[in-house]
Amino acid sequence: MKAGAIEFLTKPFRDQELLEAIQLGIQRDRARWREAGVVGHLRERFQSLTAREREIMAHVVTGRMNKQTASDLHVSEITVKIHRGHVMRKMGAKSLAELVRMADKLDLSRTKPS
Repeated sequence: MKAGAIEFLTKPFRDQELLEAIQLGIQRDRARWREAGVVGHLRERFQSLTAREREIMAHVVTGRMNKQTASDLHVSEITVKIHRGHVMRKMGAKSLAELVRMADKLDLSRTKPS
């Protein structure tokens, strides 16, 4: 019923209720803009990856082991490790968990590796 509305105020409403609803709306809007900035920055990083690195990232963030990824892509395991290192560095991820969160923000989890 709200369809994106912050709050419905029924008449008569107190001034404080209106001010609180406005504050909540401003806070949510700021958070949305901050998040949009983060996602935009992540997209720029993702665009810097080569096609092969994107392919490796898609496998890695789904939990595939290096050996499985290598078999799927018909490359050596060391090749996967090298590309995985490049992905981590270019994306600025300090851990696999952080890379998975980045992929989630980029909505990469919806695209299954081939």
